[in-house]
Amino acid sequence: MADSLQSLIRLTWPRARLNWLTPEPAAPHSLRGTCPETARQALIGSLNCIHPNRLQVIGRAELVYLAGLGPTAFRETVEKLFSERPAAVIFADGIEPAATFWEWAERTQTPLVGSPVTDDDLINQLRYYLTHALAERTIVHGVFIEVLGMGVLLVGDPAVGKSELALDLITRGHRLIADDAPQFARIAPEKLEGSCPEPLIDFLEVRGLGILNIRAMFGEGAVVRRKTLNLIIDLKPLDQTQLDRIDRLAGSLSATNILGVAIPRITMPVAPGRNLAIIVEAAVRHQILRIRGYDAGVDFIDRQTRAISNDHPDPPGSRPGAAAEPAAADGKPDGHACSGT
Repeated sequence: MADSLQSLIRLTWPRARLNWLTPEPAAPHSLRGTCPETARQALIGSLNCIHPNRLQVIGRAELVYLAGLGPTAFRETVEKLFSERPAAVIFADGIEPAATFWEWAERTQTPLVGSPVTDDDLINQLRYYLTHALAERTIVHGVFIEVLGMGVLLVGDPAVGKSELALDLITRGHRLIADDAPQFARIAPEKLEGSCPEPLIDFLEVRGLGILNIRAMFGEGAVVRRKTLNLIIDLKPLDQTQLDRIDRLAGSLSATNILGVAIPRITMPVAPGRNLAIIVEAAVRHQILRIRGYDAGVDFIDRQTRAISNDHPDPPGSRPGAAAEPAAADGKPDGHACSGT
């Protein structure tokens, strides 16, 4: 289990140097809360009995605080700590737990873990691991590929040409991430990271050719393990009526919600003779400009508006705030009336 305490200790050992102080549990010890109270706990942090963490870290500063409480308050604080049912209590900086911690660890069956790493470094390293290991995940059918540094998910009906388009993009220097079943994890409020399930890494299925090993065919630079999802391109064969409905200025840009994150989505018409690889590259470049704040459609409309204004200047006196010149009784402007001589 990737979300177990055993996995955490094993996978982070080179940096976090976590070691069991109490005996290692025989069964996987989950890092996720199993009841509503523990499910709401933060993943990891320094000793906190008001807003407890699933992994409570005790460093030198916490020891100083506990030592200043006095014997009775010390025992009450330790009791409160273990009564919140943390996944483990971690002692950083080589600290040896006091007897009270051993007593309550045995009473509540809470693992004690130690590390020679300082508490700040330990929390930073473990938080990074936990963010990825415990993130919400989902699988979306399609081909996930990196184009010009952007993570692009190609979706569409079966046999629409997703894999062939991906292969064309790879030959143009772009990189494969995952074919058929890319997995996406929400690692930040507005960020999805896509990766490839282990059995599918490096492989791409192309109808008529079968399974291709992209790394073996094109080299190490043709594949990448993970990437942030920036754009979805939906390949669709469209008839003339459907094509006529697409906005000629704004295109077919919309959004798709995945794990609560809105991802820009473009519907790309598929038709014989279209060079989809070039169009995908153009779509990615266009999206990069949008992210930077420039939209060609808006710029085009502004230019046309200015051109119309220049070709049709306002008639005299029609501009806001402009007053017409007073006229004399004979209809001529004041000051230019004939004197009669």
